[in-house]
Amino acid sequence: MHRLTSITTHHSTPNLQCGIALIESLVAIVIAALGILGILGVQMRTLTDTQTTVRRAQAIRLIEDLSERMTVNPNALLSIKSYESGYSQKASDLAASSCDSASCTPAEQAAYDLKQWKTTVEQNLPGGQASIFLAPGESVEANRRQLGIMIAWRENEQQIADAEDKKLHRDNIDATQFRAFTTDGTAGALSAGTDTANACPADKTCHLQYITVASRCAPYDNGSGTKVPYCS
Repeated sequence: MHRLTSITTHHSTPNLQCGIALIESLVAIVIAALGILGILGVQMRTLTDTQTTVRRAQAIRLIEDLSERMTVNPNALLSIKSYESGYSQKASDLAASSCDSASCTPAEQAAYDLKQWKTTVEQNLPGGQASIFLAPGESVEANRRQLGIMIAWRENEQQIADAEDKKLHRDNIDATQFRAFTTDGTAGALSAGTDTANACPADKTCHLQYITVASRCAPYDNGSGTKVPYCS
């Protein structure tokens, strides 16, 4: 009689490495999230630059509008100092007669145009304000022909003083970095002396431009010390 002996065979099972697929998935998710954040950052940067470009185009059109108003006014050159107006002088602060249906003096016409123009600036730009000043390079009263116009509006991003790249970017899109020409023909910054009041406010983005006042009529001295317009 044969006795069957049970032989148990032990099979060696390799060690299973669990969790590798999960780690790979997490790494892929992190990489994808960083890529998405990078794309969003580029889009936000592009959107900010686009808004700045649009606002600057609006500022240029507003300056052209003021220039055209002066062209229509034949005595604008004679009343050039009547167009001076600082940032603090808002449209509501200006007292002007209506020149739509009544005749006005050159000074009254200038005050009316200034009030209408500043109203347009405040309505078309966020936090819009403007400073109009006599060109610093023209120091002789009889030879004044240009006005400097600085239009300011609320900037799209907060300036971070400690971030050099942010400050550099803001300087690059700030048109007030252009220089004002002085009497000797050299370029000087619009930020010293009497020009401080016309410099770009710290919390604003600005556009600076000079325009030549229409000279359809020129002032002359009639011999009594009073300037009167002469129109050819």
